[in-house]
Amino acid sequence: MHQATLAAAFFDTSHLVVAMCSAGIALFLIAALAARREIAEARGLDKLVALSNLCYAIPLGVFSMLHFFGPEFVKNLVPKYMPWRMFWVYLVGCALLSASLSVAARIAVRWSGLLVGILMFTFVAMIYLPSGLRHFDARFTWTIVFRESSFGGAGWLLAGAAINGWPGWAKRTLIIVGGVCVTLALIFFAIEQVLHPMGLPGVPLRQDMPAWVPGRVVIGYLTGAALLVAAGSVLLQWKTREVTASVAGWILLTILVIYTPFMFGALLSPGTEVKVVGINYFADTLLFAGVILALARAAPQFAAMEWASVPSSAGDMASPTRAGSSASSAQK
Repeated sequence: MHQATLAAAFFDTSHLVVAMCSAGIALFLIAALAARREIAEARGLDKLVALSNLCYAIPLGVFSMLHFFGPEFVKNLVPKYMPWRMFWVYLVGCALLSASLSVAARIAVRWSGLLVGILMFTFVAMIYLPSGLRHFDARFTWTIVFRESSFGGAGWLLAGAAINGWPGWAKRTLIIVGGVCVTLALIFFAIEQVLHPMGLPGVPLRQDMPAWVPGRVVIGYLTGAALLVAAGSVLLQWKTREVTASVAGWILLTILVIYTPFMFGALLSPGTEVKVVGINYFADTLLFAGVILALARAAPQFAAMEWASVPSSAGDMASPTRAGSSASSAQK
């Protein structure tokens, strides 16, 4: 009887849930195919760095389906003073889907990363930051402010580090601003994770870790410490690529052992909203892992721009080998 109930819950799924899952699977295949050469050639932690586009692109595509098949979930986020609210819902969906395909396939990433970054910063300026300033003690609102800022910052990091990227001054601006946004998010999330260790690790939102997770408090503290160390490695310019890649690896591990069962549990529960929440938490954290990996990918250029003048012909971050060469050249 119990198995029949689970089967009914799984197959009685809305078009929205099917679309979100299908988009995630399709983008995984596209991104994995595009990254296969870099992954094969990379060594050690650079194999994780090679997953930056994959981790960043999949959630964007998943979230885009929410705009197309579940606009009622996001319609109220559009400011009331804006006309044609449904038009903006679908337009943002198109933007997210286009950006996800571009980043996954590694085609015109300098444009898609730039534009999706602008989109995320627009969300912060028009929606989340005003709400945070009105309710200054609302920690979840500020979590979303820093979350969206980090998503936008990572888009700019990917744009600045892309093959055939921007000229010198634009590259410097994108990478420095993107790095600052991601670092501030790391610091804020680290503090929140330490203060509230029972929350799901990564992006500290409302949901606590399920009771079946062993050592929940330890996992929370470890995640907070890891995020703080990652931020410190950026500020001190100390092995930033290695440290941030390792921290992203920890976030990916939590996705595997905590968020994946959490999502499947939600998918087997009745009700579309529960399923969507499970998918959103999984995708949100995967996107945050992509944010940290984008910082790791751009770390050599970020360090060079902080401490030295980088010529406009500085090497792209197309591969770990070239990235290492760029860092070495800058240090020399």
